[in-house]
Amino acid sequence: MSKKTGYGALDGLRVVDLSRVLAGPSAAQILSDHGADVIKVEPPQGDETRDWGPPFKDEISSYFAGLNRNKRSIALDLSGAGGHEVLMRLLETADVLLENFKIGTMEKWGVGSAALADRFPRLVHGRITGFGKGGPFDSLPGYDAIGQALSGLMSINGHPECGPVRVGVPVVDLSAGMNLVIGILMALFERERSGKGQFVEVALYDSGVALLHPQGANYFMSGKEPGLMGDSHPNIAPYDQFPTKTRNVFLGAGNNRQFRILCEHLGRAEMAADPRFASNGLRVQNRDVLNDWIREALTDWDAEELSRTLLAMGVPCGAVMAVSEVMGHAQTKHRDMVWEADGFRGVGIPTKMGRTPGKVRSGPPAFASAGRAILSELGYSEEEVEGLIEAGVTSFERKTV
Repeated sequence: MSKKTGYGALDGLRVVDLSRVLAGPSAAQILSDHGADVIKVEPPQGDETRDWGPPFKDEISSYFAGLNRNKRSIALDLSGAGGHEVLMRLLETADVLLENFKIGTMEKWGVGSAALADRFPRLVHGRITGFGKGGPFDSLPGYDAIGQALSGLMSINGHPECGPVRVGVPVVDLSAGMNLVIGILMALFERERSGKGQFVEVALYDSGVALLHPQGANYFMSGKEPGLMGDSHPNIAPYDQFPTKTRNVFLGAGNNRQFRILCEHLGRAEMAADPRFASNGLRVQNRDVLNDWIREALTDWDAEELSRTLLAMGVPCGAVMAVSEVMGHAQTKHRDMVWEADGFRGVGIPTKMGRTPGKVRSGPPAFASAGRAILSELGYSEEEVEGLIEAGVTSFERKTV
């Protein structure tokens, strides 16, 4: 039986998470935040992100802590029959299997998607791969930065002077995790009609390509290669980062009303009547002149005051904040976007549910810390657990490679 969490929209759902590193664990964490009982199955060596630091706390890296809250950890060696047997028992109780093995690995073990569908017809099997099966990149492993490069994302990020730059956060991995959650929830919804689970696959490459908006749409309509534009927007002006007396702000005006309000607030109402800036299309064509004027107009403004005032007037404007400032900001606190549990702190849950809110009930698990409890739930006796330990099927201390 699934371990009840007592809260959340997914209370009563059991997820067996075989994934490691980032995309898969991030998907499983979203499910766990909203009440699913997520059993994180780690190899005897542990998820390698446990070592991705510093910083560390209680031998857990910050990287691992940011992706694995609300989960229970068990260690299984899936390379042999003993591990497969425990996995099958786990799947008898599961609604969702989530994994990101290289294509062919599960099939080699005899637990590919077809075999799982035969044995567990209601199981939703979610898989994240680098490129999917087939095509020039057939079955190759996936990595976020490589996905950014090959999907075209890197080619549109950066300034012309410095060339393409990796997006500072792993957007391909994170978006793939979100896409997998969407697919899993759609499959669970459809299961209510059909009574059957299904295989859901998300590729990092596909997720990166899907993020190409509006550059992809622009390319299809114009036939022109999107280029590096720094902080500017290919379709909107003004839309850029500008210096002020105190710090930089990001300022945008997507329609004539916003542009008029901006001009009036900066004491240059005549700019809104300038024929060069009469429409967004003309403002895009005359972007350089427009940006030079805005830079000159913002010289004596305080960034945070300007941001608050213009936002209140309906004009997009934000002071460029440091991570430390964001984490201590009153708005972050008001939105519960920092959690604390078991001595750890982290970034909170962004999806706010009205009746069934998500919750951080536990920090990142120590390696295999729930192993005995999970095996007991599956019906293993203490003697049988000791036998699994002796056989190397499970362990409670990480093995070094």
